[in-house]
Amino acid sequence: MTAGPARQLALNMQLRDDATLASFLSAPVLDPLLAALRAQATAAGEPLVFLHGNVGSGKSHLLQAACHLLPATSCYLPLAELAALPAEDLLQGLESRQLVCLDDIDAVAGDEGWELALFHFCNRTRAAGCRLLLSANASPRQLPVVLPDLHSRLGWGPVFQLPTPDDERKQAILRYRARCRGLDMSAEVSRFLVSRAPRGLAGLMALLETLDSRSLAEQRALTVPFVKQALGL
Repeated sequence: MTAGPARQLALNMQLRDDATLASFLSAPVLDPLLAALRAQATAAGEPLVFLHGNVGSGKSHLLQAACHLLPATSCYLPLAELAALPAEDLLQGLESRQLVCLDDIDAVAGDEGWELALFHFCNRTRAAGCRLLLSANASPRQLPVVLPDLHSRLGWGPVFQLPTPDDERKQAILRYRARCRGLDMSAEVSRFLVSRAPRGLAGLMALLETLDSRSLAEQRALTVPFVKQALGL
C-alpha cells in the first residue's frame, strides 16, 4: 500500500548531523540517562524511556542522538511540528522499527485523537519489541493527558529529568560544541555570546553555526571583535 502524505512526511524527518551523543556535553548526574539511551540501541534496552525538561535542556538533541545510533531502524517524530496531522496515519506501522523517538508529547496532550493513537501505538510497540524514547516538558504524571490508560503507558519505563542549563553551563556547552567543530572558543567569547546573544540554546547553536561558516570563509579566529562584526552585535 502506498504511504500517504502524512506518513511520507513522518518517515522523511531529517536528523541534525550534529545531534549526536558525542556532541552532547554530559555531566555525572546524566550518566544513568546516557547509559539508558545507549542500552536502547541493543536488545537489552528498556522498552520505554521518558525524558522531560524545559526548553533548551537538550531533549531534542538526545532523541535525535539516539536515532543516530540506529540510523537504519529508527524514526524521529517532532510532534510539535506534526500535531495537526492525523495521528493514526503518522504512527501506522512504525512499531516495525527498532526504535521510535517521539519528541514534544506535551504538544498533543489533551487531543483525543492523538491520545488514543498514542495509547494503541504504545501497546503495539510493546507487543512488537519496538523501543520507545519519549520527551515532554513535564513528567508523565504532570502532563495534561486526559486518557487514563495513556498516562499509565507513558510511565511504563524509567523517567529522567534534564536540568535547565544556567549561564555557566551554556558557556561550557558553547565551548564544547565549538571544539566538536574544530573551533577554539575562549571563555571570554562564550561569556560574551551568552550575555549578548539569544538566551536559548537553540539560538546560541545557530549563532555558532554562523560563526563557524564566517570563521572558515575569512580565516579568522573567534575573538570578541570578530564575533561582534560577524553577528552585528
